[in-house]
Amino acid sequence: MSAVSEQLRLARLAQNLTIEQVAEITKIRGDHLRALEESNFDVFPAPVYIRGFTRTYSTLLKLDVPKVMAALEVELGQTKNFSEPPPLSNRKRGFLDFVMLQLSKVDWRKGLAVLGAVVLCVGIAVVWLAWRHYRKADPLKGLKPGVYHATQSVSGETLPLPTSPTNRK
Repeated sequence: MSAVSEQLRLARLAQNLTIEQVAEITKIRGDHLRALEESNFDVFPAPVYIRGFTRTYSTLLKLDVPKVMAALEVELGQTKNFSEPPPLSNRKRGFLDFVMLQLSKVDWRKGLAVLGAVVLCVGIAVVWLAWRHYRKADPLKGLKPGVYHATQSVSGETLPLPTSPTNRK
């Protein structure tokens, strides 16, 4: 029997609690509690259940939870099934997998705020550079000298001035 399971069982017996009472208080099934007290970890589908149930059980029994969890980690490291997490796939990870992992760690609220600030700064820089460029450019630089060409021939006649009430005699 392991040290953790022995600690759990002895602490429960010292407090005169039955498995059924502990199951009622912690909402952990009785067969799982028995498996913890017997170090029968094969009952559990994943080590996360073992860790969570042990933490809850240790807290109820008022044991030193960090010490119990450290001892449990040592015991789980010695078992074949729970020593290390199984790989999700057998294929080699590439660059795209690395990029996707990094993107999954991004806090998108902060990321969008930073992205907005960068876009705003780039926009201000583009407008400033365009204004500076066009301010220095001479708008009349490519303009050729102007020459007036009459569009109709002058007959020598002029139009009479309109009569206005002030010009009347």
